[in-house]
Amino acid sequence: MARAKNRFSQWLAGAVLALNGLIAMAVAVGAPLHGIALHGQPKYGPDFPHFDYVNPNAPKGGEARFAAIGSFDTFNPFNIKGEAADGIGRLFETLLTSSADEPFSEYGLIAESVDVADDRGSATFTIRPQAKFHDGSPITADDVLFSFATLKAKGSPFFRLYYASVAKAEKLGERQVKFVFASGENRELPLIMGQMPVLSKKYWENRDFAATTLDVPVGSGPYRVERFEPGRFIVYQRDVNYWGRDLPVNRGLHNMDRLRYDYYRDVIVALEAFKAGAYDLRLENSAKQWATGYDFPALSKGLVKKETFARQLPAGMQGFAFNLRRPLFQDPRVRQALGYAFDFEWSNRNLFYNQYTRTRSYFDNSELA
Repeated sequence: MARAKNRFSQWLAGAVLALNGLIAMAVAVGAPLHGIALHGQPKYGPDFPHFDYVNPNAPKGGEARFAAIGSFDTFNPFNIKGEAADGIGRLFETLLTSSADEPFSEYGLIAESVDVADDRGSATFTIRPQAKFHDGSPITADDVLFSFATLKAKGSPFFRLYYASVAKAEKLGERQVKFVFASGENRELPLIMGQMPVLSKKYWENRDFAATTLDVPVGSGPYRVERFEPGRFIVYQRDVNYWGRDLPVNRGLHNMDRLRYDYYRDVIVALEAFKAGAYDLRLENSAKQWATGYDFPALSKGLVKKETFARQLPAGMQGFAFNLRRPLFQDPRVRQALGYAFDFEWSNRNLFYNQYTRTRSYFDNSELA
């Protein structure tokens, strides 16, 4: 499995393709909600104690060590400059957060509730009174408005594209913000705004948001940067005073006292470091390495467990795309013949160690396949 790139992993996990007009969002008209779903009702009700897949009594402590490839030169994962440190997203939080056992549902994190208009033309978020940044300052509507304006103007193209459908953001009170949408056609917009990271206006307003920086930013998340050496390693420490530790969406999560990411220049060196016990978990994305690269003493002794997990998420598709502007490919029979000529079974057996399965849909491993 390929590890997701750090830059936007905390805010993209859970985003799925929506077919406007075919999928309805369930909302209660005029009523603040604890959570929203893109289709159907959220699985968890207003008084849920924790997500079903966590151990709410999990012990706290210990250290988890991970490998990262390349280097890092910034602690700002929200713009396109530099390479953000792995794990830096743990410093930041969003208005809502996704559950891992639903296609696309979100529940209150920084926001205690969300009110979606009956015409889906706006979404109003109410901030929890106890929500605060690492410096102790409360999270307010001004921080949310600043985050929206800054990400839209100076953030990566991803933010600019998504927020382009938001006509305006309004402050309704110290703890309440309303996003007005250009139209109600995009049913994802309330959830997209729920995924917006909330930045500290006090920290960022006099800094260059578009630049790279190794100044540790002020966040509100469950971890802080403990120490680092640029390009070599970074260690995060669990914040024992984290404001949101007892929220239902956080119970049973964020259990490690420390998270350490060591950087390696390439994947081969990283694999050898894993064999030597330098870090604890490795996600392999090479069929050859998975088949041939894991014969080492620690595995034979049972000190390392090698397991394959079935993906529960849509897998997307892989295939050949033909340039139809070229006369050679304009005849559909030629394209069909090339498809028949590709021997998937032989390639899978001789090149990929039987690690692949055929792509049978643009939406493989989903209900739409």
